[in-house]
Amino acid sequence: MTIETLHIGMKVRHPQYGIGVVKSLTGQTAEIAFDDTQRTIAPASSDLQPAEPTATLSELQMPLAKLIGDTAHAVVEVLGLEPPGALIEGLGSRWQKGTLFMQPADSSLSPKEIPLETFFHKIVMIRNNLRVLEQKVNANDKLGEADKIELQQYITRCYGSLTTFNILFKNKEDQFRTGG
Repeated sequence: MTIETLHIGMKVRHPQYGIGVVKSLTGQTAEIAFDDTQRTIAPASSDLQPAEPTATLSELQMPLAKLIGDTAHAVVEVLGLEPPGALIEGLGSRWQKGTLFMQPADSSLSPKEIPLETFFHKIVMIRNNLRVLEQKVNANDKLGEADKIELQQYITRCYGSLTTFNILFKNKEDQFRTGG
């Protein structure tokens, strides 16, 4: 197994130490927590193997069809396969095919233009990641109630700050709300 095939949180099997979880990675080694202790392992020379050939999604509450659809959409977008002129689901119709234009105060600097579809996608990803963070905080059994409330307040403030971008959303139920 190579260092490139590992990722933090991955379960691996070592011939001597058994099952462990990857905690951190460097250029050539991985810190892996086994039952007895954390060890530094060089995956290329240790016969390290994946512990299970499965994918795990934890604390993600959504229909499987939506997960598959969202994943397929993300792959299409990353690969640049989306047909030109396609309408972006969730973006208000008046913003479709629009451009965000940012002009620096310093006229010697170049302005920046970003397709609104790209900007909208990044806003939606922030919203989705905040929702996952919120679920993880609420489901975490190591945090006390006071800690959960404090972290939830930060998340709520993030939602509040992002309400500025609600104008981009087609549907009101997709918009940011200060209540999370």
